[in-house]
Amino acid sequence: MLVIAHRGASGYAPENSLTAIAKAIEMQVDAIEIDLHCIEGELLVIHDRWLHRTTRASGQLRDYSLEALRQIDAGDGHPIPTLWEVLSLIDGQTDLNLELKCENALLPTLKTLDRAVTEQNFTPGQFLISSFNHHLLNESVTIQPKYATGALTASCPIDYATFAQTLGCYAIHLDIDFVNQAFVKDAHQRGLKVFVYTVDEPADIAFLEELGVDGIFSNYPDRALHSVKQSGDGLQRMRKSLVVV
Repeated sequence: MLVIAHRGASGYAPENSLTAIAKAIEMQVDAIEIDLHCIEGELLVIHDRWLHRTTRASGQLRDYSLEALRQIDAGDGHPIPTLWEVLSLIDGQTDLNLELKCENALLPTLKTLDRAVTEQNFTPGQFLISSFNHHLLNESVTIQPKYATGALTASCPIDYATFAQTLGCYAIHLDIDFVNQAFVKDAHQRGLKVFVYTVDEPADIAFLEELGVDGIFSNYPDRALHSVKQSGDGLQRMRKSLVVV
C-alpha cells in the first residue's frame, strides 16, 4: 500500500510548504500531495481560498495581487510556494499528486508539468492530477491524456465508482468515512486504483489494508510507512510508483 504525504509532511511542518515537502522527501514517501490555486496565471501551492488558517494574512486569495500574496508568511517564514518551486525542490525524487482547487488551474498545470518533464528529472508517469471538480478531470483527459487523473469524492454513490470510470480516470480518491469493501471491489473491477484520505491512525491503516486499498494520504507519512511495514506490506520495501504505466 502506497503512502502519500498529505500536503507534504503536514503533521510536522506547515502544510503545502517547502519545509513540509522537503521533510516528506527525507521520509522517502511514495508520493506527495499538494493543492493548487491559480492567481494571475501563476500556480500557488495552498489549500484554502481563505488565507487566515494557513498564513499570517486574512481575506481571500482573490483579494490580493500575486505580488502581494508572495509577500505573505505561509507559516514557516517563507511565502506561499509556487508549483514550479515545488517541482524544482522535488526534481523527480518522488511522485506528485496535484489537486486542482479552482477552475482556472488546469491549463497552467498541464503547461507547467510539460515544462517539468522537459527541464527536470520527471517523467509523465510521476504526476497524478486530481480534483473534486470532475469537469476539470474530463477536460484534462481530453487535452492531455498522458497525465493520469484521480477523481475525488466525499460520498458513497449508489453506483460506486462508475463516475470515475466514465471520466477515464486512473484512480478514485475516497474520504475514509465513506470507504467500504463494496466500494473498493467495484473500483478495482473497473480497473481503478483506490487512494484514501486522510489516514493517520494505525487501526485505520490496518483496516484499509484488509480492504485492499492501493494507497493512503497521511499527515504523518513516517508513521504510516512504519505501520505499513509492521503489517507486513513491504518488509523488504522498495519505493513504489503512484501511477503504474
